[in-house]
Parts: sequence; C-alpha cells; structure tokens
Amino acid sequence: MKDLKPEVQAFLDRVSDFIDKEIRPHEALYGQQVEEGGRWCVPPIMEEMKSKARKEGLWNFFLPGYEGEFGTGLTNFEYAHLAEKMGSCGLASEVFNCSAPDTGNMEVLERYGSEEQKEQWLKPLLAGEIRSAFGMTEPGVASSDATNMEATAVLDGDEYIINGEKWWTSGAGDPRCKIIIFMCVTDQDPDSPRHKRHSQILVPTDSKGIETRKMMEVFGWDDAPHGHAHLKFTDVRVPKSNMILGEGRGFEIAQGRLGPGRIHHCMRAIGLGERVLQMMCERAQSRIAFGKPIAQLGGNFGVIANSRIELNMARLLTLQ
Repeated sequence: MKDLKPEVQAFLDRVSDFIDKEIRPHEALYGQQVEEGGRWCVPPIMEEMKSKARKEGLWNFFLPGYEGEFGTGLTNFEYAHLAEKMGSCGLASEVFNCSAPDTGNMEVLERYGSEEQKEQWLKPLLAGEIRSAFGMTEPGVASSDATNMEATAVLDGDEYIINGEKWWTSGAGDPRCKIIIFMCVTDQDPDSPRHKRHSQILVPTDSKGIETRKMMEVFGWDDAPHGHAHLKFTDVRVPKSNMILGEGRGFEIAQGRLGPGRIHHCMRAIGLGERVLQMMCERAQSRIAFGKPIAQLGGNFGVIANSRIELNMARLLTLQ
C-alpha cells in the first residue's frame, strides 16, 4: 500500500492531536448538553469546538481536489486516513465539518449544482452554518433497489409538486437542518428506462406540507440530535430551479455521491473499531479474576488477536 505524502501525514498528525486534546475530553459534556437541551438541540460545546477547528485550518477535508477557502485538496485515499481518525471519536466528524449526510450533499452540490444552488446552499454548508438531510429510502417499498422508489415530483408551471414518504432521512432531526436532497420519480411512464425515471431535487425543510411522522430508532437509540426521520411530503411546492442537473439524472448523481461516501463510512467504522479494541485491551489487563488479569483467562488472548486481524483486514480491503 502506498505511503502518505509527508505533508498529508503532517496534516493527519495535526488532526489526531486536535481530537485527543480538544474533542475527546468534551465527549461527556456534549452528552450532558444534549440531555439538558431536550435532545433535539445544538449543544454549545459543539459550536465552540467547530469554531476552534476552523480557526486552526482543520475544516472540510472531504472534497477531493477542492481547494481554496473551503477544502484541502486531498484525494479520496488521503481523506480516508483522516476519516479513520475521526471515526475513533463520534464528535470529530462534525467538529471538522465532515459529517454525513452533509459531506455527500456538499459533494453533490459542488459537482452537479447550479451556481444559484451553490450560492444558496453549498456555501453555508461549507461554512458549517447549516446542516442538511438526504431523502432516499421509502417505507412502502424495498428501497435497497432504488428503482422501486415511488415519491413523485410533478412539474406545474415554474414549480414542482412533491408527494410521498421518506424514512431513515439522516440529519432531518437536527434543528440546523435547512435543506433536503430528495430523490423522486419525475418520469411517470412505467415503461421508460428504469434508471432514467428518477431525479434529485432540493427541498427546503421549512416548505409547507412536510410532516415529521417520527424519529427512527435502532435498538432504542434515536441518534439525537441529528436523527433519522420518517417524513411525509404532501403537495410540497419548490421552484423549478431546485432540480439538480436535470430530470432523469438522479441515478447518475447518486453514484457520484455514494461512491466516495462508502469509503468514508468504512474508514470511520474502522476507526471506531480501533478505539473499541483499545478499550477491550485496557479492560482485559485491568480486570482481575481468579488472581490474574482476565486477558490471561480462557481464550481471551485469542479473541483480542482475532479482533486485531479482522480490523487490519478491513482496513487493507478498504484502502487497497
């Protein structure tokens, strides 16, 4: 596997140091502020950490090749190493403005958005002033096959009228969420090519006709304050200019969005796995039973070794 360039390694070291000194010590405070704020809130400590990270130039790592005021010019391979570090601390991605679904949504707007869309939505997202959501999965169909999606956007003069339901709409619970990238059927002819019927359109969250039916849970966890919402859209009207790239281009956009995102998610999961392995080793050495550390009991050394091997394997599989 190729090595990182010296300047990228130095940047990675800066990110790791910031996580250890400025983010990890505030994890408990963040959780406390979420509870005190009623869960669906903006914890003040998050905004403080974001401000500090941005001042230090640790901001918007994810747009490959994107340089200037917003962006670092890193490749996807280089960014993957940063994603691993951020994954070891659940707050880090947001602190550096590298959280899903914002990263993918910003990539969509940067690659495919009009100048008007970039000005209105990409710039405040890059600045960390707002958050966003992505509406793709639907409750009524098997959405793993995205051609099954049934939500519609019908052109009516200079506006699209949107109807349908989305769930697992990541980020929609955040009070800073101002825009949803919404995947929908714009070609109502069922005999048209399956991958040319869908489009992606920008739907402001304050649009009339959007109902939050519930926040989804996984094993009782609601992922507040960001969440994954079940939303219903009833005759929601948005300007024609909110269409991204053009009708029938939805799958083209989705592939451009989801490809890099899969790498980001994998490396974040590996980073979290590294932290869990560290915790397991510390526990195995500090917990005493029958007069010895539990690492020395049964097959626990083997369990730890297998975890190390599996993480190494996953990391190589993702990066190579």
